[in-house]
Amino acid sequence: MSDRVKQLVREEIQALSAYHVPDPGDMIKLDAMENPYLWPQEMQTQWLEGLKNIAVNRYPDPSAASLTRQLEQVMEVPSGMRSILGNGSDELIQIICMALAKPDAVVLAPEPTFVMYDMIARFTNMRYQSVALNSAFQLDMPAMLQAIEEYNPAVIFLAYPNNPTGNLFTEQDVRTIIKKSGGLVVVDEAYHAFAGHSFMPMLKDYNNLVVMRTVSKMGLAGLRLGILSGPTDWLNEFDKIRLPYNINVLTQYSAEFALQHSDILKQQTDQICLDRETMQQALAEIEDIKQYPSNANFILFKVLTRNSAQIFESLKLDKVLIKRFPDTSGPLAGCLRVTIGKPEENEVFLKALNKAFSVQR
Repeated sequence: MSDRVKQLVREEIQALSAYHVPDPGDMIKLDAMENPYLWPQEMQTQWLEGLKNIAVNRYPDPSAASLTRQLEQVMEVPSGMRSILGNGSDELIQIICMALAKPDAVVLAPEPTFVMYDMIARFTNMRYQSVALNSAFQLDMPAMLQAIEEYNPAVIFLAYPNNPTGNLFTEQDVRTIIKKSGGLVVVDEAYHAFAGHSFMPMLKDYNNLVVMRTVSKMGLAGLRLGILSGPTDWLNEFDKIRLPYNINVLTQYSAEFALQHSDILKQQTDQICLDRETMQQALAEIEDIKQYPSNANFILFKVLTRNSAQIFESLKLDKVLIKRFPDTSGPLAGCLRVTIGKPEENEVFLKALNKAFSVQR
């Protein structure tokens, strides 16, 4: 690093590592919580036909008004609430933090959780404070309430279901946090399609609650589109920070088209939920594995007495890529996370996993 870079770049940015996404090569990709299904051929053909009429020489609708209305309908945003769109959930998290980044303002979140809460808090020069989940990866409510009282956070992020653990926090615990918080509470429902429960209907109950979602897990990850919904006074302020034309014309057209076929997207997510149950049953039959409850499209499991790094590398040799967490003394030590893929991909993974355990015996 040159002296000039070291002098000018903020120290907290220098201390960070860039977000790393591994290259899957020709491996079966079960590491990124993606929907594995393409659209039916007829739907793809209709989409491509419509793309011919998109004016890529013109700026997009700056507010993406038509797409926003369609998303609000599909996502069942309560009447009287407002929504803004972002380039994925990441941009929405950044908008929230930028708006609330007064000197010494605190971002609070349970740990482990989505890494971007911590990273974006640092990007925006906010203080990040984590509170460890309990051994069941549920909220440690005495510790959370103590942290709320001590740090008076400007914003609390609660991933629901949580990433990377996959579980839902209890509704009563989340409601208690919303009531006790003097700041904003963001319920991040990135995996809402698989969860079976949502705080979206509760937006009318609390004036310090907003709900964030993404279409990524619905099979539209390549579009990079998120939606933030909540009371108008919050969303009006956040909209001032949203960059002009942040949702491009191809994303606006493609998302509107896909949402017109939401029945097909739902069929895919329903299939993933069924395959999740099949995967859970199969993992339960493997000795030396402890799996955790999941309301998402992935399963977190712990390797109890074997070496998780060796299991991970063995899977890679069999052309299967999943997520490994560093072997530390923390709650994710020895943990691996597998995304639910197509049935044939899941079978390859399970075969490779059993092979990996048999080799380690």
